[in-house]
Amino acid sequence: MRNEIDFIIVGGGIAGLRAAITLGTAGRVLVLTKAAATESNTGYAQGGIAAAMGRDDSPARHAADTVRAGDGLCDETAVHVLVEEGPRYVGELIAWGARFDRNRAGELELGLEAAHSTRRVLHAGDATGREIDRALWERVVTLPSVEIVNHALVTDLVVEHGVVCGVRFFDSEAARHEVRARATLLATGGAGQVFRETTNPAVATGDGVALAYQAGARVADLEFVQFHPTALDKPGAPRFLLTEALRGEGARLINARGEPFMTRYHPDGDLAARDIVARGIVGEAEATGGPVFLTLAHLDPARVRQRFPTVAAICRQVGLDLATEPIPVGPAAHYLMGGVDTDDWGRTSIPGLFAAGETACTGVHGANRLASNSLLEGLVFGARAAEVMQQPLQAAVLKPDRVAVAGCGSGTDLADSRQPPAAGPSAQAGNLDTPAVRELMWRAAGLRRTGPALGEAAGQLDEASAMARLALDRSSPPSADHWRRFNLLTAARLIVRAALRREESRGGHFRADFPTRDDLHWKVHLVDERPD
Repeated sequence: MRNEIDFIIVGGGIAGLRAAITLGTAGRVLVLTKAAATESNTGYAQGGIAAAMGRDDSPARHAADTVRAGDGLCDETAVHVLVEEGPRYVGELIAWGARFDRNRAGELELGLEAAHSTRRVLHAGDATGREIDRALWERVVTLPSVEIVNHALVTDLVVEHGVVCGVRFFDSEAARHEVRARATLLATGGAGQVFRETTNPAVATGDGVALAYQAGARVADLEFVQFHPTALDKPGAPRFLLTEALRGEGARLINARGEPFMTRYHPDGDLAARDIVARGIVGEAEATGGPVFLTLAHLDPARVRQRFPTVAAICRQVGLDLATEPIPVGPAAHYLMGGVDTDDWGRTSIPGLFAAGETACTGVHGANRLASNSLLEGLVFGARAAEVMQQPLQAAVLKPDRVAVAGCGSGTDLADSRQPPAAGPSAQAGNLDTPAVRELMWRAAGLRRTGPALGEAAGQLDEASAMARLALDRSSPPSADHWRRFNLLTAARLIVRAALRREESRGGHFRADFPTRDDLHWKVHLVDERPD
C-alpha cells in the first residue's frame, strides 16, 4: 500500500462506492472499510430507493413530500438537487445492472411508503440495499486504480496548515498507517450504535462526525436522530428492521387488544411520518399497558411471503410467521439527519475534506428524513462530491440558515478535554464503557428527551470524554480500542449537547419539557465548531 495517493474514501456504502467509480478514472483511490466490504448501512436498507420515475410523479412532487416530512427545516436547495438529479443516477444504477423489481409488463414496480404522496420507491424484494451494493461493488472491483482495504479503523485525520491531507488508521492486524492524499471523503454512515436499541450494523458508531469534529470541521443538526417505528421487539431476538414498505403494502399497527390505533395520533394513520408513528407506538403501549404489533394477517399470505422474503425468513428464525401472526414491534435508532456540515457538493469547512451520505449534513432531510431518501442521498451526493474532489480545493461557505456554536454549548471543548475534572472523575463516568454509553444515550437522548436527563448525561459524557482523551495521551501508542471509545464518546457527547441546546420539539427531536415546534426561535440549523 502506497503512503501517497490521490483520493481517500472512508466507508464502503453507497456514497463511498459511487464516489469511487467516478474518482477511479481520475487517479489512484484508496477505499477504507471498517469491516467486510459489504458491511454498511446500505446493505441493511430493505425498503428501497425513492425517485420520481413514475408516470404520475415529478421531482416537484417528490420535493414537496420531502419538505413536508422534514418538519420545516429542510434546505430546499439541497432537496431540489436530490430530487432533480435522483432519476438520472438511479437510471445509471439500472444501466450498471441493479435488478429492481418489475411488473409483468416489464415496468418498474414502485412501492408506497409513509409520507409519500404516490408510489415512487424502487425495490429489489426487501433487500434493495444489498442489491445496490452488489451492483456498485461489481463495478468498483473492475477499476485497477482503486485499492480496497477492509477491516480498517480510521482514527484521525491528518491536518496541516488548515488542510486535510490524509488519514491515520489501523489495519486488520492492528498495524498503524498514515496515508496522504489530495482529497479525503468521509462516507462512514450513521451513528445508530451510539444507542442501545438500533437497526444499524455494528460499524455505525458515528466515526465520520467524530473524525471531522476533532479535525476542526463543522458538524450540524446532531439532535435530529430518526427512530424507526417498527423494529422487531421480541425478547432475546435482534432488533431487526421491519421495513416501512410493509405498511406501504397494507400492514397495520395494532395494540394488545387487536385494535388499530394510529389514526388517534395522526390523520395519516400507519403511513404518517416516522417520528409521529414511533411516538404513537410508545404512547399506545403506555396507554394500554401492553405491547404493539404489526399485522399482515388480513393480506394474501402468498403475496406477503413473495414480496418480503427477507423479513419473512428472519421472523421464521425467531418463531413467528410474518404472513399470519402479529409481530411485536417498537422504535429503535435508525438514521442521523445531522452530520458533518457540507455544501451541496460535499465540501466541508476544511479544504481537502469532503463528506457524503448519512455522515454528511446538507440539510436535505431537515428534522425528519422521508422514507427511502437515504439511498438516494448517498447516490446523488456521493457522485457530486467525487466531481469537486478533482477540482482546486476550497472550504464550504457557511450557509445563511446555519448558526455556529463553539464547543457544543459547554465550557470545555471536546478536543481540549485532556485533563479530568478538578474534583476527579466520578464513578459513573469511569464506568461508561461502550454498553453503558449506549444505555445512557437510549435513556436520556432517545425518543423522548428532557432537559434534566440530557444535562445529567452531558455531565457524565464530559467526564468520560476527558478520561478517554487522557488515556489516548498517556498511551504510547494508543490502541485501536482507545480510539474506538474516544470517537464513540465524541459522537455521543455532540448529540446530547445538541439535544440539550434545542428547546423545542421538531421531527426526530422530541423534548417532553418543550413539546411544541417553535419556528420563531428555532427554525435554524445549529452548527458545532471546535474552538481553536
